[in-house]
Amino acid sequence: MTDVKITSKDGSGSFTGYLAKPKETLTAGIVVIQEIFGVNKVMQDLCDWLAGEGYLACCPDLFWRLEPGVQLTDQTDEEWQQAFGYMKRFDQDKGIEDLQSTVDFLRDHKDCTGKVGSIGYCLGGRLAFMMATRTDADANVSYYGVGLDDLLGEADSITKPLMLHIASEDEFFPAEGREKVQKELADHPRVTTHVYQGNNHAFAREGGKHYDPQAAETANSRTLSFLKSNLS
Repeated sequence: MTDVKITSKDGSGSFTGYLAKPKETLTAGIVVIQEIFGVNKVMQDLCDWLAGEGYLACCPDLFWRLEPGVQLTDQTDEEWQQAFGYMKRFDQDKGIEDLQSTVDFLRDHKDCTGKVGSIGYCLGGRLAFMMATRTDADANVSYYGVGLDDLLGEADSITKPLMLHIASEDEFFPAEGREKVQKELADHPRVTTHVYQGNNHAFAREGGKHYDPQAAETANSRTLSFLKSNLS
C-alpha cells in the first residue's frame, strides 16, 4: 500500500492517491471515490479490502485544489463542519476530470488489465453516477449518493453498467429525490438499483453512526458480484 502521484488533465499540477495492490498481477482497477472526509482511514481500508478481493484499487485526493491531504473522521462536530466546508467549495467538474485521470493512471499501470471501474460513497456516490455519464470507466457503483435526482438529465449518457445502493431513510437525500431516481431509472438497461429499507446514509461506513453490518454485507456482496461480471 503506497501513495502515488497522478497528473491532472488541466496541467495545473499533480495530486496523490492511495494505491492498494493485490497479490495477483494483471487484474482490473478500481477508483475508490472519497466521502466528504478526504482520503482517510475509511477510504484506505476500502482500498485494502478491494485489493484483498483481487483488484488494483486507488483513492485519489479530490480536495487537493482546496487543501492537499485532508483526512477527517465522522466522530466530531468540528470535523463534520470542516468536511461540509470542503464539499461546498469543491468543484465537481474538476473532480470528474481528476477521476478520469485516475482511471487513465490505473489503465496504464503494469498490473492492470485495462479494465477499470469506480466505487463512490456519499459525495463519492454522486461522483460515481457522474463517472457513468462523463467518463469511460467500465462499470460504476454508487453508495448512498447525494442529489442524484439533479443528474437525471444525464441518464441517456450512461452506456456502461451502473449500480446504485440507496438508503430508504437517507437524511442527506430527501425521499422525493430518491423516489424520482428509482422511477426514472427503473427501465434503464444499464442501471441496477438496490434500496435498503430502514437504513440511513452511510450504512456501509464501518464505525459510523448508522453502520448496519447486515446491510453493508449485502451491499458489498452485490458490489463484488457486479464488478466480477463487468470487469473480468
